[in-house]
Amino acid sequence: MKLTPQQAALLLTQIPKWGPRTIKKAIDRSGSAVKVLELNRNKLQLIKHLTKEQYAHFNQWPKGLAAMESEEQFQKKNGLTTLVYGEPNYPKSLSFIADPPSILFQKGKVNWQNPRLLSIVGTRQPTAAGVAFCQQLVEELAPFQPIIISGFARGIDIIAHRQALTKGLETVAVLGHAFGQWYPREHEKYVNEICQNGCFLSEYASTAPFEPSNFLRRNRIIAGLAHATIVIESGEKGGSLVTATQALDYGREIFAVPGRITDKKSQGCLQLIKSDRARMITAASDIIEWLEWEEQSTPRSVQKQLFASMDPEEEAVYSALEEK
Repeated sequence: MKLTPQQAALLLTQIPKWGPRTIKKAIDRSGSAVKVLELNRNKLQLIKHLTKEQYAHFNQWPKGLAAMESEEQFQKKNGLTTLVYGEPNYPKSLSFIADPPSILFQKGKVNWQNPRLLSIVGTRQPTAAGVAFCQQLVEELAPFQPIIISGFARGIDIIAHRQALTKGLETVAVLGHAFGQWYPREHEKYVNEICQNGCFLSEYASTAPFEPSNFLRRNRIIAGLAHATIVIESGEKGGSLVTATQALDYGREIFAVPGRITDKKSQGCLQLIKSDRARMITAASDIIEWLEWEEQSTPRSVQKQLFASMDPEEEAVYSALEEK
């Protein structure tokens, strides 16, 4: 049976104890998810030591065809597309992290070629000041047309998504569960609008159980997709700090918004700044400057700069030589 990259990736994720790191390594060494399934045991052992049980499961991947076909039917029914690690349509920024999802399920469309990907995260119970800052930040960044990425959660996440939509920006909502349900339930009313102006992403197949730990795991996707992560209000602990730490591990820029030292919802941001893990920002201009967006947006003409340094006689000589 000739497999597609999507089918091969679905089969690889069924192998016991083969996580994203191992599958990434296998695909990098073999060239594609399809070619991984064609490897013999000796070549597989160079990637990861396999127990007899693992190799038996690997060698008998046709037994997983029924589950694979069921998943494909679910995707088709729900209008999902797939992004497979190692394939051209996979987000390049995410392919550089150590543990990228082997396969992502996508609902909606987004321009993954956009060079400006920003993640915005924060507390689920923001202050009025935090809400206002998030809205103003996205508004001031809008002329640069970044893609705004977040986790579809209550608080800062949904505010960032909604403001991106209001300002005509694409937005990406990364889910911590499989498609077929929406969490939190009250955010279901935003689904169609986000699909029309961006997309939802999930690494979880339709049969994956709904588990709280999945939300922390998905934070690495929020961090890995973006070139920079912005934290707006966070307590001393929480998912926002997990995302920031992962972004730091991936070598990405981290920005944090300071607050009053007595405010519990500012403690996480203040610690990031105090420990030099994040750059302090107080306005969108700080991000634009650090990421050098103004310079990237300024058109440059070598010819005009050259003539600007010539007097009329020199310009006439240059023109005559150019014609020859």
